[in-house]
Formats: sequence, structure tokens, C-alpha cells
Amino acid sequence: MTKITLLDGGMGQELIRRSGEAPTPLWSTQVMIDHPGMVAAVHADYRAAGATVHTTNTYAIHRDRLEGTGLEDRFADLTAAASTEAQGSGRIAGSIGPLIASYRPDIHPAHDIAVPAYAEVAALIAPRVDLFLCETVASVAHARAVLAATLPLGKPVWLSVTLDDEDGSRLRSGEPVADVLEAAQGASALLANCSAPEAMAAAMAAFAKGNLPFGAYANGFTQITKDFLKSKPTVDALSARRDLGPDAYAHFALGWIDQGPPSSVAAARSAPPISRGWRSNC
Repeated sequence: MTKITLLDGGMGQELIRRSGEAPTPLWSTQVMIDHPGMVAAVHADYRAAGATVHTTNTYAIHRDRLEGTGLEDRFADLTAAASTEAQGSGRIAGSIGPLIASYRPDIHPAHDIAVPAYAEVAALIAPRVDLFLCETVASVAHARAVLAATLPLGKPVWLSVTLDDEDGSRLRSGEPVADVLEAAQGASALLANCSAPEAMAAAMAAFAKGNLPFGAYANGFTQITKDFLKSKPTVDALSARRDLGPDAYAHFALGWIDQGPPSSVAAARSAPPISRGWRSNC
């Protein structure tokens, strides 16, 4: 029997919905500043919905993302607050999102710049998490950098890649997903996220050729296009798919589970009663 691990659901969009405020480029980080305790409430609801892995709201808390916001000196405080609000039953996954921007392997920093930047975040959240969840990894170089930053801390590292929405056998960089298998040496699991659910099956097929547990958690939005990425987008720039309710998403997730061998961990995401399809700040 396949062992299934149920992740929590989207944080960023749910925070915007609950706050009732217009989103900003800081997304869920800004909501956390303006509404202390709201992140903890979302985590509590995901626990009630059956999630057993709870992801810290640290996806976008990087020094480079805070530049020019007036919040540069709150980097450590925000990281600590997000880690604290995630505490409770189940495993705590420390989210580490991409530097600079999501879906943009073309502007990801060079290895010697990226590794210390990721390592700083990892060291700050390490005392309060059970594992690291490196999310929306868009290239092999990105994978190598974030693994070099996190593996030395001795906690399990789950590496989650983002796919070409039209060809799930490729990363956003255009590189084959299969190339990640070699780069992921030392990781404890391989996942795919921040991608269309239709793209996931091809990635699962590639993951199945390796020896790591694997899984997926998909976007609930229309495809991420190159035009969408030209500026710093906010949640209101995204269009939710009307054909992807809980039942349709569950159908996709069951397909991903079927692709896994008995030793796999199939990572889905809890849907009801929370809004679907968006993790942190992809």
C-alpha cells in the first residue's frame, strides 16, 4: 500500500481572502505583518482538515525580496514569527522559496551568491522545523544551490520543482525533469509544485525512475505565462480555474498516487474547507 502524506494547502491566497485587503508585492508576508495570528489560524484550519505536514509562511522571506520595502531590518523577526505561528501537531516543514522571484530561472543568482542566501534562511528556521521544503525550484542550478545550503544542517530536505505547464517533463528552465534526479543527491523526497495539475503526471513518471519518495501539489490557477512574469505579480493578477474544484483536484491527486511505488510518499494538499491551489507565494 502506498504511504500517503497530506500536505497543508495554500497560504498566500487564503491570507489575502481572510484579510479582505488588496494584495501587495509582499503577498503573504505583508498580511502577516498587518494581521498577527492570522497565519496561525490558517494552520489550525488545515490541521482540522487533516493535513499532517504544515508549511511555514517563509516562502518569500528573503533579504532580496524585502529590499526597497522598508522592512529590510525585519528579516529575522518575520522569519521567527512565521516559524512560531506554524507550531502545533504534525510535522513542520520550513518553506524556502526562490530568491528574487518565482518561475524565473533566468534571473536566479549564481551559485556562490545563492547558497549563502538560502543558508541564512535555513539556519534561522531550522530550530523550529522538522524538515526543509525547498519550493518552486525552477532549474537544476537552483536545485544544487538550495540543497548545498540546506543539507549541511542535518534535517530532511524535500526538493520541489516547478514545471513547464505545457510540458510536465521539463522544468521552467526547459531542462528535463529527469536531470533533477542526479542533482537531488541527499534529498529525502522529490515533489513538484506551482504548476498546472495536468503537468504533474509527466514529472511523476520521471521521479518514479529514481529511488526517492515523491509527490505533487499543484496550482489552482490558469497557466503561468511569460507575460504574467514580466512584472512583479500579485494574487489579483491570477485567474482561478473554475473547472478545478475539490473533486477534480482529488481526481488528479489519486492519479499521482497511482504512479508511486509502495515506498513512495504521495504528497497532495488538503482542500476543504480552505480555498484551493496556491502555496505561499509561488
